[in-house]
Amino acid sequence: MAGQFVTAAGTEPERLDWGQLRWMSHPPLTGAEKLTVIDVTLKPGKGHNFHKHPDQEEVIYVVAGTVEQWIDRERRVLSPGDCAFIPADVVHASFNAGSEDAKVIAILGPCVGENGYVSVEMGAEAPWNTLRTP
Repeated sequence: MAGQFVTAAGTEPERLDWGQLRWMSHPPLTGAEKLTVIDVTLKPGKGHNFHKHPDQEEVIYVVAGTVEQWIDRERRVLSPGDCAFIPADVVHASFNAGSEDAKVIAILGPCVGENGYVSVEMGAEAPWNTLRTP
């Protein structure tokens, strides 16, 4: 497989109620097998609620803004240049803790499923539904 360049202008953003995703590398786009890379923007006060990736490790690297990051039941506030490592099958969540958009790069491996990414939402289940106060 030959390498390739992927530009932000060449990737269509996926808009969600909590922000947007821009798939920078995953099987449908690049043919990747080991790494899925997602450029994520979190709107102020919003975030990706508690979830897990059963067969994937993840690194979340903060590029801009302030992020309230959860790994299991531990909470930290991360700033640009900070990151979190999440082992496979560990519940986690990322929320924008600032008043401007927050930007993170999510890197997951290995690629799993058709899109290189499998997420199981856990936010409605105990204890995850009681850890944050809206």
